[in-house]
Amino acid sequence: MSGGPAAAVGEIDDFHDLGDDVEAFRADVLRGLSQPQKQLPCKYFYDERGSRLFDRICELDAYYPTRTEMRILEDCCNEIAALTAGGASLVEFGSGASRKVRLLLDRLDRPNAYIPIDISREHLLAAARTLAADYPTLVVLPICADYTGSLALPDWAMSDARLGFFPGSTIGNFEPRAARAFLRGAAGILGDGASLVIGVDLKKDLRILHEAYNDPLGVTADFNLNLLRRINAELGGNVDIASFAHDARYNDDLGRIEMHLVSERAQTVDIAGQRFTFRAGETIHTENSYKYDLDQFRALANDAGWSHDRVWCDEDRLFSVHYLSTAT
Repeated sequence: MSGGPAAAVGEIDDFHDLGDDVEAFRADVLRGLSQPQKQLPCKYFYDERGSRLFDRICELDAYYPTRTEMRILEDCCNEIAALTAGGASLVEFGSGASRKVRLLLDRLDRPNAYIPIDISREHLLAAARTLAADYPTLVVLPICADYTGSLALPDWAMSDARLGFFPGSTIGNFEPRAARAFLRGAAGILGDGASLVIGVDLKKDLRILHEAYNDPLGVTADFNLNLLRRINAELGGNVDIASFAHDARYNDDLGRIEMHLVSERAQTVDIAGQRFTFRAGETIHTENSYKYDLDQFRALANDAGWSHDRVWCDEDRLFSVHYLSTAT
């Protein structure tokens, strides 16, 4: 990776492309659909179309996490800035549209650089260019990569202070063991003496959860079904998308929302030279969204090697934002 920026004011300063290719997508799809419980990795939601659909989900009235987290961040960002040393490099995992991070950028003292990491190449570049234009003196170094893997930050980002940002309760998409591994990996990427601001969805009334993941406009359903469109477009699949339906349900035993694609009839599909059969009612498990209470997440963070320094919640206790730090 290059060590320093050379872009014009208002342009991204460098671009590091470590993104997955179609071979990895094909391998994961074929492996997942060969399991007794068919499954697909949720990271593949986020092609360009999927990323746009998720942005629409975040604007829905029923989808409380985005607006609730934004309100919390608006209230606590000054405190976060006070906890963070000046000249910090800000690293966002799964940056998406890079909207929430603006609240931090507006308050941090002389941020050294902004490093958004996302798997959706086109969406990442568009968001990074927009942010670079809006913050013309800020060094912007986007990285297209699976942020759950091993990666190194650009040399320019290795300032004395490093602040990670992982909003949206994306940590809930991981099984608890994988969530612990991600937090450990993030500590390794950010290095000693770093901090992490992370959004965590909380346990709540099941009616609120059901409405958030089964919106009446069908945007979440379209987002889920987009995985099948990707398979047809990129892997030569012949999936009849109209014969699958979106379903999101709460698993009380595991404390998580589960998203599924339900085959509404018995059928056979061909993908990349392999054939898969579905019974009527059989599902493809596409995503989990774990919900935590505050003590559960604090214990998870501590077990992953982070010190839990602060937490902020909305008055209804729907959502939480945590400030973690590593040892120096």
